[in-house]
Order: sequence, then C-alpha cells, then structure tokens
Amino acid sequence: MDPRAFCTSTRVLIVAGKGGVGKTTVSAALAKVASRAGLSPLLVELEGRSGVAELFGRPGTLGYEEVELAPADDASGAGPIRGRTLTPDDALVEYLDDHGMRRISKRLTRTGLVDVVATAVPGIKDILVLGKVKQLERERAADVIIVDAPAAGHAITFLESAQGLLDAVRVGPIRGQAEEVVELLGDPARAQVILVTLAEETPVNELVETAYALEDRVGLKLGPVVVNGLYPAIAGLDVDPVDAAASATVDLAPDEADALRAAASFRRRRLELQAGQVARLAEALPLPQLRLPFLFTRRIGRAELDELADALAAEIGRLGAPAARR
Repeated sequence: MDPRAFCTSTRVLIVAGKGGVGKTTVSAALAKVASRAGLSPLLVELEGRSGVAELFGRPGTLGYEEVELAPADDASGAGPIRGRTLTPDDALVEYLDDHGMRRISKRLTRTGLVDVVATAVPGIKDILVLGKVKQLERERAADVIIVDAPAAGHAITFLESAQGLLDAVRVGPIRGQAEEVVELLGDPARAQVILVTLAEETPVNELVETAYALEDRVGLKLGPVVVNGLYPAIAGLDVDPVDAAASATVDLAPDEADALRAAASFRRRRLELQAGQVARLAEALPLPQLRLPFLFTRRIGRAELDELADALAAEIGRLGAPAARR
C-alpha cells in the first residue's frame, strides 16, 4: 500500500498500547510517514508528558496551542508536522469561551471544579478531550490527526467514555457531545486504532485483550498492529567464535571468546522468543502486522525517528489496498 493512501484512509489515527512499548515513538514515526507523503499531519498527545517535542529536536513539552514540530520541505515535497497537547481543563475553558462564558471559564478550572464534576459524572474529562478531537476532525484541521492515546488500560475507559455518558445522560449538551464522539469512533473512515506492542508475553496478552475490548465495547475499527523493538537476525550466530576468528586470521583471548559465545546465545534466545510471540499474536489477533526494529541507542532523536519512519513506510508498502474513505 502507498503510505499516502494508508494515512488518508481515515482522518483520525489513535495509537494505543501498554506503557513502555513505544507508542509515542510510533505516533511520531507515523507523522513522519504522513509528512513525507506530502500530507500535513497533526500529532496530538493527551497526557502532556510523552516527550513528543524532544523526538523532533524541540526542547520542553507541547502545550494546548498548536506548534510546528517540523517545517514543510519544498525540495522533497514533505508537508509540515504540527503538534499540541489536549487536556480536559483547557478543553473546558475553550468550550465555555466559545459559548459566551469567558468570565467563569478560568475561575472554574482554578477552583478545581472540573475534578468535582468528574467525580459526579464519570467520563466527563475524557469526553472533553474526545470532543476536541472530534471538533478538529470535523474542521479538517489536518490531513490526518494522529492521537498518542493513554496507555492501554486507560485507553479502553477513555474511548468507552462517550458510550458510558450516553447511558448516564439523557438530554443536554453533554449527551449531544457524547453522541457525536460515538459517531466519530464508530466510522472507520473517520477514526481507527493502531495498537502497539513488543514481542513479549505480557504486552502481547494485554494488546489482544485491548483489541477485543475496543472492537466489542467501543465499536472501533482496528488498523494494523505495530510490533515494535524487534531484534534483527544476524548470520553466523551458530558459529563458534574461535572458529570464526581463525578463518579471519584473528586471535581471540579465552575471555573474549566466552563473551562472544554468551552474546550469541542471548541473541539466539531473543530471536526465538520474539518469533514465538509474533506467531502467537498473529494467531490470536488476525490483523496485519507492521514490524519495527529495535534501535540500539539510549535516546530516540531525529535521526532515529527518521530510521523508524523508513522502516514503517516499508512495512506499510507490504500491505494491501485500504477501503475507500466515505
């Protein structure tokens, strides 16, 4: 599949997964793929501390106001990448301002009334944020909106919040907002979820549970699964280091040979483990997989993000054609 077709098959891509599996990095890599396809993506983080800005070489964190994370590049045809954070307090202030209640909006958030209301009406914080995502989608604020969702456990309750409010609230603007969010999440041409995992037992188990919960309880369309952090295969792992050194006319000290044997043994076990988990995931969840490499670095910066975007674009290229957007 062409990356542009992939990124325009829906208007909102919600990236979710267990904490620590790299969903924020995958969200940023998706934005890079969309940009390289000539699109203008908007990258939205919801928890305010995911480090999106640093991935693009910007200090600090994103705020509620939109900023440019990467400029357009006329030479390559790449579109600009923009980013912002959405928080319930800011979304409420904006909602009240838009409805002529500017005088009380900031006072409400300063006094912590949002937390009081959240206790009385479970899900109200989530619906404020999802309502803003819906507004951005409806206004065509970007060619594709990529949402770095909360970690998997919270992601389910977060995305379920609109349906829950429909059951609890019968009339009024909150119900209207919830109805519109449910419509957004239920339309695959408008919103889809991409789940991210590592090829390890616990993340795979949690991803499978999350996938079925999102389909059955929220009605969301699931896109391909991203299997992140895969160790690449290396030729010659079964060759004894002493024999390999002799054929290359290199002398190895005994401790060096032992260290190489231990490293080779670790790599073989790792490859066997991840192959088993990838196969188990494919059996439990019949969705296409996008497989990304493990990067042997302590920090993911712009160069590493480009490497992941290259790999992601290549994996997308292996997919079949998407359904037409309605």
